Amino acid sequence: MWTPDDIPDLTGRTAVVTGANGGLGLVTAHELARAGAHVVLAARDQSKAAAAEEQIRARTPQASVEIVPLDLGSLASVATAADTINAAHPAVDILVNNAGLMATPERRTADGFEMQFGVDHLGHFALTAHLLPALLRADAARVVTVTSTARFMGGAVKPDNPHLEGRYKPWRSYAQAKTANYHFGLGLQQQFEKAGVKAQSLIAHPGLSNTDLQSRTVREGGAGWSGAFFEVLAKRSGMTPAEGARPQLRAATDPNARGGELYAPRYGGNGPAVRRPLLRRWDMQKRIDELWLVSERETGVILDVASAAR
Repeated sequence: MWTPDDIPDLTGRTAVVTGANGGLGLVTAHELARAGAHVVLAARDQSKAAAAEEQIRARTPQASVEIVPLDLGSLASVATAADTINAAHPAVDILVNNAGLMATPERRTADGFEMQFGVDHLGHFALTAHLLPALLRADAARVVTVTSTARFMGGAVKPDNPHLEGRYKPWRSYAQAKTANYHFGLGLQQQFEKAGVKAQSLIAHPGLSNTDLQSRTVREGGAGWSGAFFEVLAKRSGMTPAEGARPQLRAATDPNARGGELYAPRYGGNGPAVRRPLLRRWDMQKRIDELWLVSERETGVILDVASAAR
């Protein structure tokens, strides 16, 4: 059974983890730092980020970490964060697109995007695009994007209504955002392969993990009784954050992992982190292509690996 003790020595590597101030992101950042990587804690809440840094250093005194403010709900913040990272680090070896929201009431980002789609996908799309030069300068960078089993609820982005105008429901929005994460991870790997670069894109999902994600959903009241149900279920039978972070850690660090693969708990919601089969719908390529068009149109950011690699 794979555990973080199997992570190879990451000395000299630079990792960026979004949402690193709590939950799965904090565990991921700590384990990467414990293995010797310099870890950028990219987070919106600076007080929580400072507490996370203190916690990492308390557990691993030799840890090399820094905080970079990042609000995925603001394209300006994403660009500023990427500029800060690019200026300080010529190469980025690992990018974990971990941060996200779940089943929140309908809201808009600073740029007018539906909040869950804007934060969970569009913000990460723009961040990855801005960090491409640094990722491509690494020997063999890995980008890990975190999805969810909610993608099975359907919800591929509709180019004519990506922000669910008049159709918003908390779980529908979450399903769309997590489907977008899934398609983004696969589409990015396609671009890496076409460009002939060594960077790889992988996908991970944490199963049912007992983190603040469920509690925040309940606090904000967007998911009704189902949010409370999943909060209780996670508390009673969900994995710990340390267990839930293992799929994304394995995807980011296992020398045997390959681009385009999905890592998840063996039994869907629980179990050790293993490689799981990809379920490909007949129209998946169309959905990936549409997602790219929508993402570039909405953000105004072009994510073209071949151009960045020249």
